[in-house]
This record gives sequence, C-alpha cells and structure tokens, in this order.
Amino acid sequence: MRVSAEFERVLKYFDEDGDGKISPSELRNRLCMMGGELLFKDAEKLIEELDSDGDGFLSLEDFVKIMEAAGEDEKLKDLAEAFEMYHDTEMLGFITPKSLQRMLNRLGESKSMEQCRAMIGHFDLNGDGVLSFDEFGVMMQ
Repeated sequence: MRVSAEFERVLKYFDEDGDGKISPSELRNRLCMMGGELLFKDAEKLIEELDSDGDGFLSLEDFVKIMEAAGEDEKLKDLAEAFEMYHDTEMLGFITPKSLQRMLNRLGESKSMEQCRAMIGHFDLNGDGVLSFDEFGVMMQ
C-alpha cells in the first residue's frame, strides 16, 4: 500500500537506531535537525500521549494514527472553507436556498429557487429549511 510505504519511510527517518519505533530522543533529534525546537521532557510527554501500548515509544501504528488524524483535521478545515463560500451572511452559519442559488450561479450552474430548496431539503436533517455546518458535511460526503 502506497500510503503505508510513505509512513514507513518517514518513520525510518525518525528511527535512528532502526528498532522500528521512535523514542523521545529520536523525535527530539530529528525535529532539531529539521529546524524545530523541542525539549527532551516535551518529547517524552508527546510520546506518552500518543503511545498506544505504553512502551514509551511511537510504533508505526501510532504514527499512522497521528498522520490520519492530521488528515482528518485538514479535511475538516477544507469543509469549513467550502461552507463559508455558500452560507448566507444574513443567516450567520446556515446555507439558505437563496445563498445556494447565488453560489451555484457563480460556479456556472443555474438552478431555480425550487431546485435549490429541493437540494437543501434532501440534506436538511432537522427540517428547518436551511443547512447547518453538520448537514453540509453530510451532503459533501
């Protein structure tokens, strides 16, 4: 699997002694080499928080979880930016049929107000006629 190979390559970069795990000192050393700054006690604390089996090291599995979580954060940030493009400034935090129609027109897709209401209605989980951020997230999946 390509993603796993990329994670393994990064883990190997941090894993100075080749034991397949990242120790606090290895984490600190590599981050310093990359221009970062991390005190040893902070490296220990970070690994303690992320270490799933309690052995004091980051395994490949721990590392993959960290990277996947970072990817989820990025997806959420992108979703929030997209939501901001669509929501109606007068409604603060909701996408209305009018704001959806306006954005679709900007994107070159002409839809009637009735079509926009129907689109919103399909994902409007609480029936209030507008899309909240959570409902928008469901729609974008």
